[in-house]
Amino acid sequence: MKKSPQTRAIFQALFVTFLWSTSWVLIKISLNDIPPLIFAGLRYSLAALLLLPAMLKQRGAFASLTRKDWRNLVLLGIVFYALTQGGQFVTMKYLDTITFSLLLNFSTVVVALLGIVGLRESPSLLQWGGIALFIGGVLLYFLPQGSLAGSTLGFLLAGMSIVSNAVGSLMGRSVNREKRIPPMIVTGVSMGIGAVLMLGVGVAVEPWPKLSLANILVILWLGAVNTAFAFYLWNISLQHLTAMESSIINNTMMIQIAVLSWIFLHERLNWMEIVALLIAAVGIFLANIRRQKTIKVPES
Repeated sequence: MKKSPQTRAIFQALFVTFLWSTSWVLIKISLNDIPPLIFAGLRYSLAALLLLPAMLKQRGAFASLTRKDWRNLVLLGIVFYALTQGGQFVTMKYLDTITFSLLLNFSTVVVALLGIVGLRESPSLLQWGGIALFIGGVLLYFLPQGSLAGSTLGFLLAGMSIVSNAVGSLMGRSVNREKRIPPMIVTGVSMGIGAVLMLGVGVAVEPWPKLSLANILVILWLGAVNTAFAFYLWNISLQHLTAMESSIINNTMMIQIAVLSWIFLHERLNWMEIVALLIAAVGIFLANIRRQKTIKVPES
């Protein structure tokens, strides 16, 4: 029986979220051998290089970029890649993946608050309800069972990642909603700029690692498959998915990361924490429901 384009797109999008979820496990394991900023810089440098041929096919779009466009792309690269993605790699050295994955979804709350001022986007009553439900799930996860495990530095870094992720998301949305610059150009250029910064700072402040074959394969996989290929496949799937469908699929990542971390990283969850994660996942889904014209494109 032949699948419809929408059904195929749903399976493609689910596969992409699975790839992005496995990234957390691969990164966490490999951080034992590779310093975080060098690791992040290598991953995104490779991904940007692989996206280069697709960007060159749109060289006409490059020619039409104004000074303001370049400034916005540079700022997006600094905030959404160098600070956000680099910050996530560093934070994962100090926090469990399940804990950090849960906390990182606070970006939605920050985006909602900043979006009121920056983009004049007022959340709906349903979205506010989702935010309240998410916060309730987070409190249930951390407070009753005394689950606040992890270093103080880790939680501080997580807070910085949340803010930079929210600001970067707003910047990306602001650039993309003008529809002047093709998404491939926006992603490839900003990713390349952020990658160069991460790698440059990493080389300056971190020791260069002695990479094993396994380390090299992980970097190649993360850059080629979990970033470049996943980005391409996700954007194909979005051509056939509604905003609600893409939001539902994207928000399965919190649960996928928890399951994968339990299996491969031996991070344990009690029944109360499992219930809390499910509540938070439902809340973050409701908070991400937007009008059909707005489609969220996640990064990992």
